[in-house]
Amino acid sequence: MRTAYITHPDFFKHEMGEGHPEEPNRLHAIQDTLKYKQLWDLLEHIEAPDVDKSALLKAHSQQHIDFIFDHAPSAGQPLFQTDPDTFMNEHSLSAAIKAAGAGTAAVDLIMNKQIDNAFCAVRPPGHHAERASSMGFCFFNNVAVAAAHALEKHKLDRVAIVDFDVHHGNGTEDIFETDERVLFCSTYEHPLFPYSGSPSIPGRIINNPLKSGTTGAEFRTVVQQNWLPALHAFKPQFIFISAGFDAHWEDEMANLRFRDEDFAWVTQEIMTIAQQYSSNRIVSTLEGGYALEALGRSAEKHIRALMGLS
Repeated sequence: MRTAYITHPDFFKHEMGEGHPEEPNRLHAIQDTLKYKQLWDLLEHIEAPDVDKSALLKAHSQQHIDFIFDHAPSAGQPLFQTDPDTFMNEHSLSAAIKAAGAGTAAVDLIMNKQIDNAFCAVRPPGHHAERASSMGFCFFNNVAVAAAHALEKHKLDRVAIVDFDVHHGNGTEDIFETDERVLFCSTYEHPLFPYSGSPSIPGRIINNPLKSGTTGAEFRTVVQQNWLPALHAFKPQFIFISAGFDAHWEDEMANLRFRDEDFAWVTQEIMTIAQQYSSNRIVSTLEGGYALEALGRSAEKHIRALMGLS
């Protein structure tokens, strides 16, 4: 597989205050592990571009876009707080528009057959950003912007978004809840922030709340019983992944018990679906994961699977 690694130096400059768990070292942890495992030089490295505002409008309201642009601090100004745990510094707007741009660029590269799939190593994350609001460390919904771009620019009829972050992707659900072209499959710890997740709708939304302490083996059973049949029935033409690694047992942000190998396994299952229905088209976008060593190892397993390596 020709797998692209899409990132940008501005992602390291976005900071939300001392001690905030969504920190630049998250990307260092992934890069360092890929280099240590000798995968770094096998990836196609691409710098994320700015997203086009017209692409943002496919997933977000004009009012929300204007709010983020208008309140971005200039050099020397203090952090601007958009919700209780989400802040912007002078580099955050540039990072946010490139985090969304990574996904749309990946879609175009894949549709033009320049690469097979992509991992977007981005900050800030995105899946909590709703159509009209930011929250949960997220400003724009990167995976939703990319999926909408595939639907609108490339005239696809069916795309799937799978989300294994420990927190429910409330923003993604909010943006696509009435769009029959999108299948959203999600596992998440419940009850846990953001305390959301509507009942599953066959062929549209497959929400699987997991109780505290759920193991990787139990997660695999849920995927086999719920995600895979829905994906086979939907036959997606493109698959997007909200790749959060905070369900790992070492991550103190939550209480699930996944291991490194569980992220490799679920990626391989998604790869099998993509091979059958999507011409191998996958864009994966980094969401959560805050235990740095576990994040590095888990993301490496995920990326290795995207590359088609055992």
